[in-house]
Amino acid sequence: MLKGKILVVDDNVNICDLLRMYLEKEDFTVSQAHNGLDAIKIFEEEKPDLLLLDIMLPGLDGWQVCREIRKTSDVPIIMVTAKDETFDKVLGLELGADDYITKPFDTKEVVARVKAVLRRTAGKTVSDMREVRYDKLIINRTNYEMKVNGVHVDTPPKELELIYHLASNPDRVFTRDQLLDEVWGFDYYGDSRTVDVHIKRLRDKLKGVSPEWELCTIWSVGYKFETHGNK
Repeated sequence: MLKGKILVVDDNVNICDLLRMYLEKEDFTVSQAHNGLDAIKIFEEEKPDLLLLDIMLPGLDGWQVCREIRKTSDVPIIMVTAKDETFDKVLGLELGADDYITKPFDTKEVVARVKAVLRRTAGKTVSDMREVRYDKLIINRTNYEMKVNGVHVDTPPKELELIYHLASNPDRVFTRDQLLDEVWGFDYYGDSRTVDVHIKRLRDKLKGVSPEWELCTIWSVGYKFETHGNK
């Protein structure tokens, strides 16, 4: 029984063929693209269930491909790169990547991560994507929209998922590692400043909106969505 469609995007044909072989052994259907433009074209035509997306691509790079796909889709994306720099990891997460793998990688680990990401995203329906409302604030995960004072505020996917997660659990303190695990969906070892970056951007958008709630820092611990009035 086929488990889903995977689009592997890498300019190295040998890597694509190797990943295809291992994924097909696990009953996945696999397509390949070797540059950014073809990746977007094949994505639009075939609507895969997950992308394994290399960063260093001819034409459009992986960052640009991820950004373009995130305009219309929340399909899971696992970024793959030969680089091992914190900046790259943070940028990938900010653009909406679901996981991150650094070359050289173990092919069996890649397959395991693909399965894990698909398990997390499987079975989601519109009813799962609830809406949370507070004074002058609406966060809707059905259409990935945040409204402040009735006005739509441009919010990238991971920013919206982060504020939704916090607001869905009012007055609960989350550590940075918990947020990376529960919002980004995987254990991210290393510099967790990507959470701080997202929180800062959200604070800029939500500063002074209402006296009934606020996005609070709990020093040396993490963050919480604190309520001061009735929800």
